[in-house]
Amino acid sequence: MAAQRAYLDHNASAPLYEAARLVVVAALDITANPSSVHAEGRSARQVVERARRDVATLVNARSEHVVFTSGATEAASTLLSPEWRMGRGAVRMSRLYVCAADHPCLLNGGHFAADRVTRIGVDGNGLVRLEELRAALAAHDKGQGLPLVAIHAANNETGVVQPVEDIAAVVKAAGGVFVLDAVQAAGRIILDMSKPCADYLILSSHKIGGPKGAGALVAAADLMMPAPLVNGGGQEKGHRGGTENLPAIAGFGAAAREARDRLTDIASVRVKRDEIEKIVTDMVPDAEIFGVCAPRLANTTFFAIPGMKAETAQIAFDLAGVALSAGSACSSGRVGPSHVLKAMGKDNLGAIRVSIGHLTSDEDIVLFRSALATILARRANGKEAA
Repeated sequence: MAAQRAYLDHNASAPLYEAARLVVVAALDITANPSSVHAEGRSARQVVERARRDVATLVNARSEHVVFTSGATEAASTLLSPEWRMGRGAVRMSRLYVCAADHPCLLNGGHFAADRVTRIGVDGNGLVRLEELRAALAAHDKGQGLPLVAIHAANNETGVVQPVEDIAAVVKAAGGVFVLDAVQAAGRIILDMSKPCADYLILSSHKIGGPKGAGALVAAADLMMPAPLVNGGGQEKGHRGGTENLPAIAGFGAAAREARDRLTDIASVRVKRDEIEKIVTDMVPDAEIFGVCAPRLANTTFFAIPGMKAETAQIAFDLAGVALSAGSACSSGRVGPSHVLKAMGKDNLGAIRVSIGHLTSDEDIVLFRSALATILARRANGKEAA
């Protein structure tokens, strides 16, 4: 095992920002429950509400429309429900429309029965087929309930950025509700809920440099909300019961502040991503980089080396001191190509995802280059299985 290591798997979990670590440690010393009315409880509540404001600012939303959860999966599970409320009245979502390249937490349909989920295809670049979505929504039977559309803003494997405003326009014209999985996009592209966007966003703390164990659903307005997934003592305005995870939420807020400040410097991340891709194409001229013809996150590249299995390459990189992935960390046990590549019509042995961030160093890239050279040399000598 190499003594020096490079962590190039930020889309699975980004390194913790120092500012987030500091507020997490400080919050661990806060004994009181944020729902308590005494002075100590009010101090704890101030920590939660500051974090709520910071998370809202990251996506230009109103702080009162931020609902904290245990993570993005819980936020998705809450939103992907047929049962919603408008005031005291019930609202029903009769069918869910998802993208075939979505993250599993959307693709699995949440609380919708399998026969109530429609998958919308993507093109060879990984972009959702808008005409297919438009046709599906036009055929939706509103007599049974409203259409709920849930699509990712940026793909966690390819980094391809979806045309969010165009999708929002299609959904709005059909009278539907639009949930945007912004987990990978937050902190990497500008998200602005004051402009034509989604009705609801899904966010994750540990994808933007905060601690694990916190996420949020963010509403453009709070007139209509899903029935709570977790019922309890009325926390989060009754949208999510249970005592708030104060340290994780505090760290989430700090990471949101840091991520927003660093949005102006995303070009430097793109330079490093492009350098990694040049290394790959220089060493393997017939390597395929997926989604390269579409808008992509500046930090992500997803590539395949002909004849090399992704799982084999991932292990070889790990042994050489480089942490990267063969796709979504949530699907790391799968065998065969990713569902994202399948949706894009790609037939191969899988691909390797490199995802970086502001903390990625020149030394990390040098180590990646060295590891790839070693892997290719061993493969050429027949010492490593394809």
